[in-house]
Amino acid sequence: MTDIKHTVLIASYLEPELVEQIRSEVPQVEIVYRPDLLGKPRYIADHNTPVNRTPEQEDEWQALLAQADILFDFDHSHVKDLPQFTPKLKWIQATSAGIGQFVKQNYATTGWKFTTASGVHARPLAEFVILSMLFFARDFEYLQRSKAAHHWARNATTELAGKTLAIIGLGKIGQEAARLAKAFDMRVIGNRRSAKADGTMPNVDELYPPGDLSPLLTQADYLLLITPHTPETEGMIGAEQIDQLKKGAVVINISRGAVMDYKALTAALQNGHLRGAALDVFPVEPLPADDPLWDMPNVIVNPHSASTADTENAKITRIFIDNLKAYLADKPLHNLLDVERYY
Repeated sequence: MTDIKHTVLIASYLEPELVEQIRSEVPQVEIVYRPDLLGKPRYIADHNTPVNRTPEQEDEWQALLAQADILFDFDHSHVKDLPQFTPKLKWIQATSAGIGQFVKQNYATTGWKFTTASGVHARPLAEFVILSMLFFARDFEYLQRSKAAHHWARNATTELAGKTLAIIGLGKIGQEAARLAKAFDMRVIGNRRSAKADGTMPNVDELYPPGDLSPLLTQADYLLLITPHTPETEGMIGAEQIDQLKKGAVVINISRGAVMDYKALTAALQNGHLRGAALDVFPVEPLPADDPLWDMPNVIVNPHSASTADTENAKITRIFIDNLKAYLADKPLHNLLDVERYY
């Protein structure tokens, strides 16, 4: 019988069949899953459920933390004080892709390894991008107003073909958005931190270096922000950059709220410079009830959920199983977070 040398504690709700999949594919690792000590999910793939434990349950949970050397997901019931309860911990598999700032703020000095869910959310987010562009191209606002007024009048809209989608951040999500946009015969331009030596990328007509945003801004009919929140990208789209966008452009932000100046964005929406915006992320979440964005018919407000789909947990489980096998074989981990990038 193989000796158990590693203990995995699953720190957020996971479907029982997926837990069994991990156990069956990696039997040499002890998998500890106690859903009775976790919060009940409010929706599919809810990884940050409120937790209410009795003192006895909390003692039991802390005992499990003390034995774990691997966590599946962050323990959101112990964010700041997690290191004091996890003397054996070496690695956390996250259920999110954008964990850089969270790790920097809470665990930068721990020496732990962190792997992300990068790639899992690419398709749902890219589909949200297509939805957003079609919302404005096909003037869904008009349909909503007409239906509410019981008003029938034919109208003409436009199409996505020939329009320019400018993508700031051509990582996995940006590349998937580019691929889907090409299916609509759009022109796609963008930038990324690193590119092929020949300066090309599939489904991208023009690829620019990350420094100068002007070529992207001035050509965009639709501007997509999907860059990580780092010191270099914080506040990268402000009033000056928004002014460079052509009149009637649409901004789509699925990165982080800190990447854009939302006061400048709101002003450009109010004065008519921008046609609209589709926003999945905000500087303050939840979006305050008195924020003017709520009442603008030309703004899509999505509660930071564009990435979430009913396929998410199965995809994350697949990444985790592959990473567990790599970890046991002392091979490089997939989606390993570069913590230094966030300093």
